[in-house]
Amino acid sequence: QVQLVESGGGLVRPGGSLRLSCVASGKIGGLYAMGWYRQVVGRQREFIATSTNRDTTDYADSVKGRFTISGDFVNKTVYQQLNSLKLADTAVYYCSAMGLGPNGTPRPYWGPGTQVTVSS
Repeated sequence: QVQLVESGGGLVRPGGSLRLSCVASGKIGGLYAMGWYRQVVGRQREFIATSTNRDTTDYADSVKGRFTISGDFVNKTVYQQLNSLKLADTAVYYCSAMGLGPNGTPRPYWGPGTQVTVSS
């Protein structure tokens, strides 16, 4: 059974930093990407960043230059450094892992989420 577990969330002041970690356990067939999303109550889950097994990364415009993602596909781990945090970054942050199902279609896996609160 695949499990993703996030850690590193917490309360931080505006301008502060946090480092999120996510470790996946279990077999993920065809694992090719790991990333982060976030969600605020009452809003849709929002893409933040992704790292692929081809060593490419992508970021949402809202976090470019402030957040940095790094993936370790050997250990099925992904990190996200959050710098220059803003009040608008407050959300539950979810780790994702993308594998391939039996018929080759993308199959996502999700962690339970970790709360990040930015407040003065």
